[in-house]
Amino acid sequence: MEEIVRINGLQKKFGKFQALHDVSFTVNAGEVVGFIGPNGAGKSTTIRALLGIIKRDAGEAKIFGKDVWKDSLEIHKRISYVPGDVALWGNLTGGEIIDLFIKLHGGGDKAKRDYLIKRFELDPKKKAKGYSKGNRQKVGLIAALSVDSDLYIFDEPTSGLDPLMEVIFQEEVEKFKNTGKAILLSSHILSEVERLADKVVIIRQGKIVETGTLDELRHLTHSTVTLATEGDVSAMASVNGVYDFTQKENQATFSADNQYINDILLEATKLGVKKFESVPPTLEDLFMRHYEG
Repeated sequence: MEEIVRINGLQKKFGKFQALHDVSFTVNAGEVVGFIGPNGAGKSTTIRALLGIIKRDAGEAKIFGKDVWKDSLEIHKRISYVPGDVALWGNLTGGEIIDLFIKLHGGGDKAKRDYLIKRFELDPKKKAKGYSKGNRQKVGLIAALSVDSDLYIFDEPTSGLDPLMEVIFQEEVEKFKNTGKAILLSSHILSEVERLADKVVIIRQGKIVETGTLDELRHLTHSTVTLATEGDVSAMASVNGVYDFTQKENQATFSADNQYINDILLEATKLGVKKFESVPPTLEDLFMRHYEG
C-alpha cells in the first residue's frame, strides 16, 4: 500500500510542557486510521503539526513524501481538513462559504456539493451567524467532501451533529476509503472509529500507547464469555485464563484470556455445553484499558 502520512519520533513542547513525546504512526492509501484519546492527550497538536500550522521540535513528519513544514503549500493542494469547531464568516450564507472553501482548494464537484447539501439537510441560503454548531460543522464537512483530495484529515468532525448526520458522515467516508483515499480520523466517538477504522492509534499524555488493527489489539485484552452447561458450571471458575466469574443457576459469565480460549473450551465440553457465546472486546474496552484510574 502507498504510504501517504509518515510521523516518526514527533516531539512538541509548549514552554516547559511536553505536549508530544516521540509520536509515530503511518496512514496508507485506502486506509482509515482512527486517532483516539481524551481532550489534552495530543491529538489536535499532532494534527496541527501535520498541517504545518505549528513547527515540530523534533522528529519526522511527512505527507506524500514531503516535509509538512517546508512543503506545506504543495501538500495542502491535495488534502482536505475539517476541525472540531468550524469558524465561519457570519454575514455570508452557508452556500457562499462552501463555494469559497471549494474555490480556495482549487475546484470541486458542483454536483457532489449539491448532493451533500441535500444529504446533510443544510439550508445553504441561511447566513452563517444563524447556524447552530452542528450546521457549522456541516458546512465544513460538505466543503471538504466536495473536493477531490488524496488525504482527508478529520479532527472531531461530527462534534455537534445528531446521530443521523453522524451515520451519513460515516457512509460518505466509507465511499472515499473504497476509492483509495487516505483518511486520518480523530474522534471521541468510539463507535464511529470502530465502524470506520482499519487501524487504531491510541494516544495518552502525548505518547502513543497502542497501535494496530482492531483484531490485533483485541488479542491484548479479554473476551466476554457466556456459558451454560449440563454439569456444574462453577467448575469453570478455577480454569486457567478465566477471570471475573459470575454464575446464575447453571449459566456463567466471565472474562477469558484469548490465549487460553482453547483450554477453556476443552474444559467446558467435559461439562456438556448447552450455550457458548464469546464476544470480543469493543474499542471502548481497549480504550478504557489505558485510561481507567
